[in-house]
Amino acid sequence: MTQTAKLLVDSQCALGEGPFWHEGRQQLFWFDINNRTLFAASAEGDVQSQWHFDEIVAAAAIVDDNTLAIATETGLKRFDLATGDIADIVDIEKDVPANRTNDSRVHPSGAFWIGTMVKDEGPKDGAVYHYRKGVLTKIISNAAIPNATCFSPDGRTAYWADTPEQKILKCQTDPETGMPVSEWELFADVSEHRGYPDGAVVDSEGFLWNARWGGSCVIRYAPDGSIDRIIEVPVSQVTCPAFGGKDLKRLFLTTANKTLSAEQLAAEKVAGGVFYIDLDIAGLPEAKIKL
Repeated sequence: MTQTAKLLVDSQCALGEGPFWHEGRQQLFWFDINNRTLFAASAEGDVQSQWHFDEIVAAAAIVDDNTLAIATETGLKRFDLATGDIADIVDIEKDVPANRTNDSRVHPSGAFWIGTMVKDEGPKDGAVYHYRKGVLTKIISNAAIPNATCFSPDGRTAYWADTPEQKILKCQTDPETGMPVSEWELFADVSEHRGYPDGAVVDSEGFLWNARWGGSCVIRYAPDGSIDRIIEVPVSQVTCPAFGGKDLKRLFLTTANKTLSAEQLAAEKVAGGVFYIDLDIAGLPEAKIKL
């Protein structure tokens, strides 16, 4: 049986990314990286708030019901959702103006894994950082487009991909700190699968859902790296999944319309929107960052 995700919000994002469900607020948050915007919507797609920033913003971690820690192009910053006030937490590549943050996710321990990349893409001058309790540590170097950062339910396995390499990797992590404790090894060679590996999330059964840039789908991988199922998406550039809703069984998918030709835009009028599909599998609540 073929399942297809449906449009939730026609947000027309140039680069929709970084979706996460805020359980305390019962809201879906996501970014338009290129347009420096953060959105918040209900599970039914009612856009309730949006905020514009004076620098690139790509991902966020939950601090509490009123505060996020946002990964911007210059660092990790505390953001007050009510007032819009921003305060520095830690600088991240502030002295590298060619770079920006990208795909990032919080480990069950409260550690925030934050990816960076060259804004113009191409050079492998990006990295992945581990932030927890005031300490920032670089854990991956020489990355082109860091993506697919996510973690097993028990916090003992991390997944990650450098998109152009077309391989999803895995390593062991300390469940108490979120630090890698082994070398990276192959989880799945996805070079023969549709599109390129973009953002990913792990569900409550320990299966990994990977959005496929250029592949018009999200693929669910079993813990052994085999394909379990494919959900079709009616636009090509699918960027990142997130589970949410009251029972965490609604899968949200961000997409992008940047780089599409006039012909492609005509065929994909809702590219850049947020899509959803209701599943028989629950996700996991987003872990809160430990500042």
